[in-house]
Amino acid sequence: CSKEAAQLGQKVAVLDYVEPSAKGTKWGLGGTCVNVGCIPKKLMHQAALLGTAVKDAKKYGWQISGTVCHDWPTMAEAIQNHVRSLNWVTADWLISLLYLLISLMMFHLVNCYSDVALECAGFLTGIGLDTTVMVRSIALRGFDQQMAGLVTDYMEAYGTKFAWKCVPKRVDKLSSGALQVTWTNTQTGAEQKDTYDSLLWAVGRAPETKALGLDKLGIQLNKETGKLIVGADESTSVPNIYAFGDISEGRPELTPTAIKAGKLLARRLAGQSTELMDYDNVATTVFTPLEYGCVGLSEEEAEKRHGKDGIEIYHAFYKPLEFTVAERDASQCYIKVVCERGGDQKILGLHFTGPNAGEVTQGFAMGFQCGATYSHLLQTVGIHPTCAEEVVKVSITKRSGLDATVTGC
Repeated sequence: CSKEAAQLGQKVAVLDYVEPSAKGTKWGLGGTCVNVGCIPKKLMHQAALLGTAVKDAKKYGWQISGTVCHDWPTMAEAIQNHVRSLNWVTADWLISLLYLLISLMMFHLVNCYSDVALECAGFLTGIGLDTTVMVRSIALRGFDQQMAGLVTDYMEAYGTKFAWKCVPKRVDKLSSGALQVTWTNTQTGAEQKDTYDSLLWAVGRAPETKALGLDKLGIQLNKETGKLIVGADESTSVPNIYAFGDISEGRPELTPTAIKAGKLLARRLAGQSTELMDYDNVATTVFTPLEYGCVGLSEEEAEKRHGKDGIEIYHAFYKPLEFTVAERDASQCYIKVVCERGGDQKILGLHFTGPNAGEVTQGFAMGFQCGATYSHLLQTVGIHPTCAEEVVKVSITKRSGLDATVTGC
């Protein structure tokens, strides 16, 4: 937002502050995504994918002698160096920087496991660490639950362990330095315990709005979530104060969404545009070992809005070509296209698990802005041989009960 405003000739001051963690950890400019979110997460995910690629390479004729192992310090230093370079780039962009005690977001314990927990568990497993995910209720809350099941099924086959329907009760540090975790199974009521070297609380974040003194200004908050109530133009209940991104109630907690909303706000405040942010049909990807990309409605939400008889679901189980020679299991590689059943069969949601899911989904996301229909999908010629081409070939409906497995090339 500040960059866009500056380019439009506005005077800008950016207030940025990071509350150090209990261990004193803090980071530079750029926010959560650059420093402790999307960027380092994706790079660690890539490290894990390379480990899998090394295993596949042998099937493709590469002669790899000796034991292949991962060195965490080497990876960590390389990723941190890249993040630092982004911190400097961000600093160069800013017109005026004031370090003041303002923190709109900080890490905090809340009761929800989701994509970050699975992403972290995935790349930790991928670099050879024994990893267990404790899940309080369901995985990937808010996402299509059939797809969520495919993601976790693949992860379990990949080597990640899951403690389902469990809630941590106590953590004790043993004399050896290991951490003994005691938890309760919410289904059976049984208490269990085990020891671990490290414990990651991937339980979400809560907005740190109390320190801002918003109550003195009279800004309206959601008392349950602590987030700011905003209008379609990102305005709060107090004139001339706006909020966008994760701090706003009901907005997707996604970096590109906040970036787009911030740019549009800057343009409106500069009198250059009246365009509002469109929060519908925002695409996203979960970077688990088997990536999951989606845009639009989940099957559950589509059914809720249109009724079970008001939607048609086209789907396919497919095998990526690169999985064949490597003899990798593709049981969870799946495509689901959710459409309106009547009329032109407007596409309501698209879901994809497989390699490069983000790249695949990003391309199809534009079609949602143009009102894509199932007919448009069938009229599109696929690029062969790719995973993405399987999306434009889906023809089996769930309603038919027919085998949706793709055969041939």
